Amino acid sequence: MDESKLRSILEQEKERLQALQRSLTEDDDQSAELSTVDQHPADVGSEVFEREKDLAIADNFGFQLDEIEAALKRLGTDAVGRCETCGKVIQDARLEAIPWTRFCVEHQAELDQTG
Repeated sequence: MDESKLRSILEQEKERLQALQRSLTEDDDQSAELSTVDQHPADVGSEVFEREKDLAIADNFGFQLDEIEAALKRLGTDAVGRCETCGKVIQDARLEAIPWTRFCVEHQAELDQTG
């Protein structure tokens, strides 16, 4: 894949994730202002669950943003578009789907299985 196209995709994804992360943070700030005094305990539990879910999603966005930053730093080097494990060229279809990926399909599958 062309590096300028890859850079464009990475930067667009970075902006999208940052906007989503901000919206989750803003939602948390607004819900924190609600009083829990008049609410049923089950309602409070539901709100806590939703807040924790939002925080987990925001953490995942943070991980993806870190991966995108690392991918942007790889641009212009021999490492761009190559598997970190075997060194083979990563297929364009995979880079289009996950532009920050560091592994070919085979090695990503191995990582997913081993944790």
